Amino acid sequence: MNSEEDIVLYITFLLSPMAKSLFCLRTTLPVPMFSRNDFSVWGFLKKCIGMELSKITMPIVFNEPLSFLQRITEYMEHTYLIHKACTLSDSIERMQLVAAFAVSAVASQWDRTGKPFNPLLGETFELTRDEEGYHMISEQVSHHPPISAFYSESLNQDFSFHGSIYPKLKFWGKSVEAEPKGTMTLELSKHREAYTWTNPMCCVHNVILGKLWIEQYGTVEIVNHSTGDKCVLNFKPCGMFGKELHRVEGHIQDKSKKKHQVIYGKWTECVYSIEPKVYEVNKKAEKKSGEDSKKHKQVKSSTVGDDADEMPDVQETVTMIPGSTLLWRVAPRPPHSTQMYNFTNFAMTLNELEPGTIGVIAPTDCRLRPDIRAMENGDIDTASQEKERLEEKQRVARRERAKDEEEWSTRWFQQGNNRYTGAADWIYKGGYFDRRYSDLPDIY
Repeated sequence: MNSEEDIVLYITFLLSPMAKSLFCLRTTLPVPMFSRNDFSVWGFLKKCIGMELSKITMPIVFNEPLSFLQRITEYMEHTYLIHKACTLSDSIERMQLVAAFAVSAVASQWDRTGKPFNPLLGETFELTRDEEGYHMISEQVSHHPPISAFYSESLNQDFSFHGSIYPKLKFWGKSVEAEPKGTMTLELSKHREAYTWTNPMCCVHNVILGKLWIEQYGTVEIVNHSTGDKCVLNFKPCGMFGKELHRVEGHIQDKSKKKHQVIYGKWTECVYSIEPKVYEVNKKAEKKSGEDSKKHKQVKSSTVGDDADEMPDVQETVTMIPGSTLLWRVAPRPPHSTQMYNFTNFAMTLNELEPGTIGVIAPTDCRLRPDIRAMENGDIDTASQEKERLEEKQRVARRERAKDEEEWSTRWFQQGNNRYTGAADWIYKGGYFDRRYSDLPDIY
């Protein structure tokens, strides 16, 4: 812990419903991950350069034992930030916590170099966290292009968080770039507010040679459609000397474009807010005294091969500027995380079939997928066979629908437009938690 404020925040987390619920759930996977050392990544990927990877059947060696629908659910790991925002009376203070939530939603991607399983058409995932006060449902609503829709809401109707994601993946020779197209929408019912934003770009480096590492970059603009407040966050690319790796910096402004707060930190670590004048004074002082170069290690040459993108050896700790307020700090990962696909504690729980779950959740829930379950249990051969069987079953079903001139019908979401941005979106129709699943398709 770096400060008294950190200790208070950590104790608050330990006493929170989230921590209590995690203590009751599993803390590890059934077996450690398998070794990828015997697989020639280049032998497969060299024919994929410049192509969109969502249209290619990938070997299971690239995967982690979660569906993309479960990966989306990791947005909810820090739901306490939304609950806290609901209690605040000031819109700028609420925006600070919404910004922290938007940053925290991508924190679990750090070092997560395994690819989640592509969801099958009609696949669903339900997450219910009673002690944290919310539940969530997601559905794979389209196969080509692959679109996943999700909807979550608090059990006391304080908020809803929803959206649809069309992840476009491209391989560029040494790296895989992911563009998470789609709009996130957060509604706070008590304040009659709606916030929208899109997630940053993600890039996995050295998929062929060298140490895998991840960076997020791009501008994320969070808009409060009720007040006109806006938060502009810049997820900074690594840069030539690695000084900016993982850094996030931005500001909150009102509808008249007056800046109220500066947001800074790292998406892998923590986020702070501070008054703009104090921030600028600190930056000028840093520049004048040359402290900036002392606070960050320069990249050291540790070449692993002429074709590899070196991962910058940079200091991870964010230097807190006096007068800052800590908004969010990432929870530590379990000590065995590196042997478990670099999962967080939250991710470790997502594919767990708790007692009494079967027969309650929908038969399309991805926790019932045999390929993911086999991979989680360490049976890679069965996982690969089941993955091929399910993909072929999906292709046969698609051909049958085409033959009968029948269109696929989604169950829980319908196409529409986001009511705040006007962009194409998938809208939750309701009814999932009524537990009427008798007419769902047999996709497994």
